[in-house]
Amino acid sequence: MRSITIMDHKTLELATDNFGDSNMLGAGGFGCVYKAKLEGDLCVAVKRLSGGNLDAIKEFQTEVELLSKIQHPNIITLLGYSIHADTRLLIYELMEYGSLETQLHGPSRGSALTWHLRMKIALDAARGLEYLHEHCHPPVIHRDLKSSNILLDSNFNAKLSDFGLAILDGTQNKNNIKLSGTLGYVAPEYLLDEKIAAAQCQSMVTWAMPQLTDRTKLPNIVDPVIRNSVDLKHLYQVAAVAVLCVQPEPSYRPLITDILHSLVPLVPVELGGTLREAKAVATTPEI
Repeated sequence: MRSITIMDHKTLELATDNFGDSNMLGAGGFGCVYKAKLEGDLCVAVKRLSGGNLDAIKEFQTEVELLSKIQHPNIITLLGYSIHADTRLLIYELMEYGSLETQLHGPSRGSALTWHLRMKIALDAARGLEYLHEHCHPPVIHRDLKSSNILLDSNFNAKLSDFGLAILDGTQNKNNIKLSGTLGYVAPEYLLDEKIAAAQCQSMVTWAMPQLTDRTKLPNIVDPVIRNSVDLKHLYQVAAVAVLCVQPEPSYRPLITDILHSLVPLVPVELGGTLREAKAVATTPEI
């Protein structure tokens, strides 16, 4: 277990210019994240959690407890925390390029993310999940994995973040798990109401499945920014994995280890995979 530093609230207040808007990196239902410069010019990210209800307190405790036990290159590092009256702060390493969501849907509209970089980010996320599922005892289920919770450093290395809703697998029955987080695709067996499962999960899957399984339609759902540079053979492989991941029957879905192994050959050696090409591969672009 790593030692997590208890930090002084006043120091963090000064380091963020009293949590000023000019230092705000992002905001969400959880609260706001600020950039802070600590002693020695160390720049960090400070998450100020909103709300003092029991759920908010539990999420704070879960984040601290889990991240003090976890250390992996593709999982965000928690450096410290602070509790001052009803204000709870979490201090993380700073991820210079922000979230995958911001890169894809922000002002740049994904222009910095080549096909190979996107595959690298997917591989990094899979490596983080594989560590949580296969190498943590008991396994850790994130429960809120989405593009806004995948953070990128200055080299586009991806790290999983936001573990406030995570649970230890085996400690709870799936039927008793409260649905939390942002409802995008959620495995049906984790929903309490089967009707909700059918309505919410199938809305995305029903739309995507014809595109993913028809090679003539598949290129139409590729981001236009990279559409002309995608290797179709690799695109078909990624689509096949995606189709398996959303199978209604849990036993038909691949393990994260299988997904990881399917992604490794699609990522250039220079970016952490095993793909070797005769021509030069895209390297990390400037932003």
